[in-house]
Amino acid sequence: MSIINYDEYMKIDIRKIESGEDSISIRYKEITPEIQRIIGILEKSDHKLWGKTEKGTVSISIHDLLYLESVDDKLFAYTGNLVARIDGSLSAFMTDVADDSFFRCSKSMVINVGRVKALKSLSSNRIDATMESGEHIIISRRYASDFRRLLKGGR
Repeated sequence: MSIINYDEYMKIDIRKIESGEDSISIRYKEITPEIQRIIGILEKSDHKLWGKTEKGTVSISIHDLLYLESVDDKLFAYTGNLVARIDGSLSAFMTDVADDSFFRCSKSMVINVGRVKALKSLSSNRIDATMESGEHIIISRRYASDFRRLLKGGR
């Protein structure tokens, strides 16, 4: 058994059991962004997207996504080694996934914040996000202040 105090804010109680069913309980006074993120992770732990490539239909774990981009009313999902066309829109993706790991960084793009390797401030209040793949994604000035707030722990 281990009990961890999380910044004097949240107590985490982790216990190994010898028998019985695995379970996770979450107790909270109010839903905070941190609690919502934990719930989102638990609810969507096996969430997958289905996309089409030249080789056929593939399944993509949302945790493998680097970013999604809308081009000419078509939505594409990008991982480190795959580009697939998926059904739907960026807005529908953000509603369905409801995970703070994904951030709308421009009118046509959503990035996986957990897969950002480096950030650089640019002129005109924009941000250059370098993804794990080495690709550079520009966070537009319209979304930059929300992104900075997200990095500081708020939404």
